[in-house]
Amino acid sequence: MADPRGFLKHTSRELPKRRPVDLRLKDWKEVYEDFAHEPLQTQASRCMDCGIPFCHNGCPLGNLIPEWNDLVYRDRWRDAIERLHATNNFPEFTGRLCPAPCEAACVLGINQDPVTIKQVEVEIIDHAFDQGWVVPKMPDVQTGKKVAVVGSGPAGLAAAQQLTRAGHTVTVFERADRIGGLLRYGIPEFKMEKRHIDRRLEQMAAEGTQFRPNTNVGVDITVAQLRLNYDAVVLAGGATAWRDLPIPGRELDGIHQAMEFLPWANRVQLGDPVVDENGQPPITAKDKHVVIIGGGDTGADCLGTSHRQGAASIHQFEIMPRPPETRADSTPWPTYPLMFRVSSAHEEGGERVFSVNTEEFIGENGHVTALRAHEVKMNAGKFEKVEGTDFELKADLVLLAMGFVGPEREGLLDKLGVELTDRGNVKRDDNFQTSVPGVFVAGDMGRGQSLIVWAIAEGRAAAAGVDRYLMGRSALPAPIKPTAAPQR
Repeated sequence: MADPRGFLKHTSRELPKRRPVDLRLKDWKEVYEDFAHEPLQTQASRCMDCGIPFCHNGCPLGNLIPEWNDLVYRDRWRDAIERLHATNNFPEFTGRLCPAPCEAACVLGINQDPVTIKQVEVEIIDHAFDQGWVVPKMPDVQTGKKVAVVGSGPAGLAAAQQLTRAGHTVTVFERADRIGGLLRYGIPEFKMEKRHIDRRLEQMAAEGTQFRPNTNVGVDITVAQLRLNYDAVVLAGGATAWRDLPIPGRELDGIHQAMEFLPWANRVQLGDPVVDENGQPPITAKDKHVVIIGGGDTGADCLGTSHRQGAASIHQFEIMPRPPETRADSTPWPTYPLMFRVSSAHEEGGERVFSVNTEEFIGENGHVTALRAHEVKMNAGKFEKVEGTDFELKADLVLLAMGFVGPEREGLLDKLGVELTDRGNVKRDDNFQTSVPGVFVAGDMGRGQSLIVWAIAEGRAAAAGVDRYLMGRSALPAPIKPTAAPQR
């Protein structure tokens, strides 16, 4: 390392400040202020010469973290982006959205605050874009092989970019009207402005990747046409079958899945003509008493969106107990720690309610007006009702953010005839190939609901499998095997 004593001289972890709550609630821009290069380089200097960089183990992409920390400290930014891009196609996405299992595995984190790896990563790529260093990377040869990628989330885009650069003709199909998958319509603007997606798509299009939005494979193009026109297919449609809450009153209006609610807010920010005469989208939290059921990242996305839309009140329910303030004993270093976290959305308001279960929705004239719930406790691995804790809470908008149970089977998967695992995900071998020859799978569709960094890693690995299938060998990196255990 350039400064082997950096972690001794600079013991405090520093991150960019979040914009004041009262200011950021007036717009949809990203919540963080700019972070100057000098303090960032100081933070990079805290990276230890630790011998065994456990951050590599924490990162599914195998990011060369100590190397680009060192390069940033030395002010060698162009070299830093080269090392970062060597393992990660889209650091502007992961640097904003990944929960940073690399930082959880940082050796310095054993007895100090870990290195600000994620912030160094996002500053490297943003600086590279500002300097004009992110340019199309053209293939050396054209193979004449054609590959279809179904789904344009991070797994599909990573696979597409890798395969295009290997010289194949790649077409990305997306059933929505814009490319990006959940990056486009599931992630709120205040977490990642969509200009980051658009500038990366410009690079990919210049490299030769073709995009076909508004195309539902299995409907607008048949499976027979897909197999006839392409030498290989990559399934990257995600785990979009959401978990529901089948309790009395579920049929009432005003109860929506998170992914029915979030896309409308993104469409408004994209300028789509979806608002009414009051400037509101079809599903809005404005002036409503909102209850979000689910305490994860998607629930926090609903929370921040509801704040900006002007909700009257917001409660976020979580069936699990409140995590401890510091790393739980059950998740020792270098695993991802179970601990209480406060996102920017939680900082903005609303009430978080832990150890609670909703048992009934109440309504009038066909619309939800309240819900009944009670506290729970864990006993022998099961939730039990705590007697005498029943309560009723006013709610005229309920958002279900309880995760996803797997890919949608009807349509494409059924027509392809791919085998599924016991969990309902698409089964694949060590090359990410499904039971159908020439059909591969990457991301949540094969893995189950997981992190963006795993999606990109799987997209890269599946691309190597496709390239090997088409050409007999491949020089593309394959960072993981499909059997690798998820990092959560």
